[in-house]
Amino acid sequence: MAARFNPLDADARWQRVWEERGVFHASDTSPKPKSYVLEMFPYPSGRIHMGHVRNYTMGDVLARYRRMQGFEVLHPMGWDAFGMPAENAAMEKKVHPGDWTRANIATMRAQLKRLGFAFDWSRELATCEPDYYGQEQALFLDLYEAGLVYRKQSEVNWDPVDMTVLANEQVIDGRGWRSGALVERRKLNQWFLKITDFAEELLDGLDALEDWPEKVRLMQKNWIGKSMGLRFRFQLASPITGHDEVEVFTTRPDTIFGASFVAVAADHPIALGLSDNPEVAAFIAECKQGGTTAAELETAEKKGFDTGIRVRHPLDPDWHLPLYIANFVLMDYGTGAVFGVPGHDQRDFEFASKYGLPINRVVASSLDEAGQPIGGEAETGGGVIVNSRFLDGMDVEAAKAAVIARAENGGWGRGTTVWRLRDWGVSRQRYWGTPIPIIHCEACGPVGVPKDQLPVALPEDVSFDIPGNPLERHPTWSKADCPQCGAAARRETDTLDTFVDSSWYFIRFASQPDDKPFDKAVAASWLPVAQYIGGVEHAILHLLYARFWTRALQRIGKLDVAEPFQGLFTQGMVTHETYRAGDGSWLSPDEVRCEGDDWIHIESGQPVTAGRVEKMSKSKKNVVDPEPIVDQYGADAVRWFMLSDSPPERDLPWSEAGIEGAWRFVQRLWRLADENVAAEGQDKALDRKLHQTIASVAANIESLAFNKAVANIYELTSAIEKAAPSASRSAAIRALLRIVAPMVPHLAEEAWAALGEPGLIADAAWPEVDAALLVEDEVTIAVQVNGKLRDTLTVAKDLPGPELEQAALASDKIARALDGKAPRKVIVVPNRLVNIVA
Repeated sequence: MAARFNPLDADARWQRVWEERGVFHASDTSPKPKSYVLEMFPYPSGRIHMGHVRNYTMGDVLARYRRMQGFEVLHPMGWDAFGMPAENAAMEKKVHPGDWTRANIATMRAQLKRLGFAFDWSRELATCEPDYYGQEQALFLDLYEAGLVYRKQSEVNWDPVDMTVLANEQVIDGRGWRSGALVERRKLNQWFLKITDFAEELLDGLDALEDWPEKVRLMQKNWIGKSMGLRFRFQLASPITGHDEVEVFTTRPDTIFGASFVAVAADHPIALGLSDNPEVAAFIAECKQGGTTAAELETAEKKGFDTGIRVRHPLDPDWHLPLYIANFVLMDYGTGAVFGVPGHDQRDFEFASKYGLPINRVVASSLDEAGQPIGGEAETGGGVIVNSRFLDGMDVEAAKAAVIARAENGGWGRGTTVWRLRDWGVSRQRYWGTPIPIIHCEACGPVGVPKDQLPVALPEDVSFDIPGNPLERHPTWSKADCPQCGAAARRETDTLDTFVDSSWYFIRFASQPDDKPFDKAVAASWLPVAQYIGGVEHAILHLLYARFWTRALQRIGKLDVAEPFQGLFTQGMVTHETYRAGDGSWLSPDEVRCEGDDWIHIESGQPVTAGRVEKMSKSKKNVVDPEPIVDQYGADAVRWFMLSDSPPERDLPWSEAGIEGAWRFVQRLWRLADENVAAEGQDKALDRKLHQTIASVAANIESLAFNKAVANIYELTSAIEKAAPSASRSAAIRALLRIVAPMVPHLAEEAWAALGEPGLIADAAWPEVDAALLVEDEVTIAVQVNGKLRDTLTVAKDLPGPELEQAALASDKIARALDGKAPRKVIVVPNRLVNIVA
C-alpha cells in the first residue's frame, strides 16, 4: 500500500466503478426487503453548500448501511427546479429560466457526484421537465374530477409594479421584496385544493407518526388548528340596509362579559355597504395595502375605523358595543368579524389602548383579584371567571360550556368546531412553473385539458422585459379550442405553486412509467419513505402538503398509502462566522484573513468586522464552497467532519481545524490498514471491543446518532492501534473497514482492494456480531484501604467474595498500604469494590 491515502486519485476511480457497475441502482423486483431513504431534494440555485453536504451525508450513511444489512435500498436524487429565483435571473441576467436552471443542475450534479453519494442516478428527475410536470398535470386533473379542486375569488398580495401575486414571505414591511412597491390586497380568481376536507385525518394521523420529532408534530397540529368555540350573533342596535346582525366566532366564549368592541374585515359586507362614505372608502383602501396572513397581522400596527354603528350584547340588550372596521381582521378567517376582549387578548389590548376602549378583567387567579386592573399587557392565562354575572367563580372550561348552552337555548349561537387550516391556494401568476391544465370556455366554463394532450408545455419564446406573467401576453400560447364544444377558448395562464411539485416527487422516484404518474403497486412496494431527512424550516408547509397529496391520491384510488414518510429527521444547520467590510457590505470567508486577533480584507488590507456565527446563507456570503475543500482533503474527510463534531439535530459550526482533524483520521485509518500483518493468536479483549463496536455503531446509525457512532469508531481504532499483532487484530482491521465504509467509502474501497479482499466493500455485508462477546466476563474492582483507593484489579465477573478478598490482599500495593498491619475487617461489594479496614 502507498504511504498515504490519495483521495484525488481514489475518489474519482471508485465513483466511476460504482457508476459503471450500477451498484446503487434500486431494483423494483428484488426479493430483498425494501428500504427507502430520502433527503429533501434541493433547489438548483447554482452550487451546493455545506448545508447540502451535511444533509446528504447523513442520508448516504444510512442508505449504505442498510444495503450492508441486506436491504434493497432506494436512495434517489432530483431537483426542485421551478420557482421565482429562475425568473429573477431571467430578468437580471437576460437568460432563459430553463437555461439558467439546467446549467445549475449540471453544476450541482457534478459536485454531488464528487462526494461519492450512493444515489440511484438512473431515477434522477427535475420538476421543470415536461415528463415530470405533465404527470403532475394528470394528477391535478384526477383531483379536479374528484371534486378536490375548485376556483374562487380570493384575496392575495399583489405587487403593482411586478404585476404578480406574492407569497407572504415575499412581502417585507408591506412592500414587494423585489420591486419595493407597496403591496395591495387584491381579489383574483384562484385555484384551490380542498386540503380542509382532510383536516381531521391529517390531525389524527399525527398520532401514528412516532418516528417524527415531537416539535414537528406539534407545529403541524397547531397549523391545522382544531378548536372548539361558539359562533354567535350581535344584533345591530339600529339596522342598516341589508344587515340587522353581525356574526362572530370565538374560542373563548367564557370571556363574553369582557367585550369592548366588535370589528369586521375591510371587505366584510357591512364594511363594503358603508363604502359610499369617503372616509370609510379611504380606510378600506389603506387596509388593502397590508398583509393577508394572521401572522403578519399579529405584528402590524392595529388600526380601526369607528363606523358609528352599535351592536347589542347578546346577554344584555341594554349593553351596546361600538362596531369598527379593523385592519387585523381577515374575511377568509372565521366569519370575517370578531368581538374584542382587551383584558385577555394582546391584539385586542393594543387596539383598545389605541382607541381608548374599556379593558375589563373577566379572568383572575382567584375571586379575590376580581377588582385588580389589567396591567401593561393582556392576561391570556387561565383561572376563574370574575365580573361576569352568572359565570362568576367558574373555571374557564365550565364557563365556556355554560355560555354555549345559554346561546343554543336562546337561539343566538351554537357550539362549533373550526379549523385554522385553509384550503390551499395554488395559483401563481408566473411563467416558471407547472401550467394549470385548464381551458376556459365562455359556454362550458373551466374544462380540463384531455389527458392525451398532456403535457401542457411551457412556451420557450417568452420575454421578461415587461413585468408580469409572460404567459398572459404570449401571442399564441393561451389560445386553445374548448375540448367540449370546440369553440375558441383561452388556456389558463396561472401556474401551480411549486409546493405542488414537491408534494408527490417521492412517489415518482419510486415509480416512473412513461404513460402515467406512477404504478400503484410499484409505488406501494417502496412507500412510505422509511427515513426522510431535511430542514425543520419545511416542518409545516411542505410536509403537510405532501401528507395531503398522499391521502388525496389514496382517497381517489390512485395509491394504497396514507402517510408518505414513516420516519422524519430534521438536521441542524451548518454555520459560519460572518464578515463585514467598512462600508457594511458582506464578505465571504475566502476574502478575509486573520492577523492575530484582527480580521483583514485580503484585497484592500482594510480592517474587517467579524460578526455572529450564523446559518450559511448566500445573502451574508458566509458560505463555504465544498469543492476547494474536496480538492484539498478529499470527499471522505469532508464527510467525516460532517458526521463527527456535533449531534446531527444541532447546528454544526464549520472550522478549518475540524476538517484538518478529519483528514488526519482518514490517514490514520489508511496507516492502520497498511499495518495489517498476518499473525497467530487471539486477543480476547480486542475481540470483545470489536463486537461491542459493531453493535454500537449499528444502533447509532439506525438512530441517526452519527456523532456517537464516530466516537465508537475512534475508540475501536485506538484499541486496534495499541494491540499486539494477532489474528484478532487482523480481523478487527478488516471489520473496521466495513464499519467505516458507509462514512468514508472511498478509503474503505481502496484499502479493501489493497488487502486483496474480493468484490467491492460497497457490496459487503455488515459485520456479524457475536452476542457472547457483548457480555463483559471481566470487571475492574476498586480496592480501598480505610476508604482510600489504593489499587484496581481486573478479575473474572461474579468472582466469589472470598476469592475477591484473597486477590485484593495479594496485591503488592495493598501490602504496602497495610504496612504489616492485619486487616480488622474486609468489606466486599461483588463486581465493584473491596474495602479493607486496618
